[in-house]
Amino acid sequence: MADINSMTAQSDAAEARPAALRDIELRWDIIELLFFAYRDFVGDPDNELAAFGFGRAHHRVMHFVHRYPGLKVADLLDVLRITKQSLGRVLKQLLDEGYIVQKTGNNDRRQRLLYATAKGEAMVAKLAGLQTTRINRALAEIGPAGAETVRQFLRAMIDRDDPDKVLETIFAASNSTAKE
Repeated sequence: MADINSMTAQSDAAEARPAALRDIELRWDIIELLFFAYRDFVGDPDNELAAFGFGRAHHRVMHFVHRYPGLKVADLLDVLRITKQSLGRVLKQLLDEGYIVQKTGNNDRRQRLLYATAKGEAMVAKLAGLQTTRINRALAEIGPAGAETVRQFLRAMIDRDDPDKVLETIFAASNSTAKE
């Protein structure tokens, strides 16, 4: 016999949803899998970063500065979608501790271009190695065709109208790979 209290609670919850969501079946399965996948994906590096007194913001800054040498501070703000103040605190610590160097632009002296130092590159390699191990373990379970499906799914999750220059680079690279 159905529990009338449970059915009433589900009905009340459905009515409380915004009108645009009332007619769609919510994807709790994918939402929760993404939550736990992200938790574990960043958890491995979190443990390493804690030893340096760093957090996830430091990791993200180091990742993008390493991957895109000469990245402008303005573009990094766009990528991370954080305030100048938040980036300033993290960036100052990474600069002071020798993980990143900042240079002025050749054409525009107001530009601040960021580069990872050897120390910064070593940290990024260690963190990316931990994440790559987790990714490879998961991809081994689904095979090469599954890996391409995962890439397609993740690209589809990203807003295409995002004007971010790094995303444009990523999408351009994935389009040229798909054509090969």
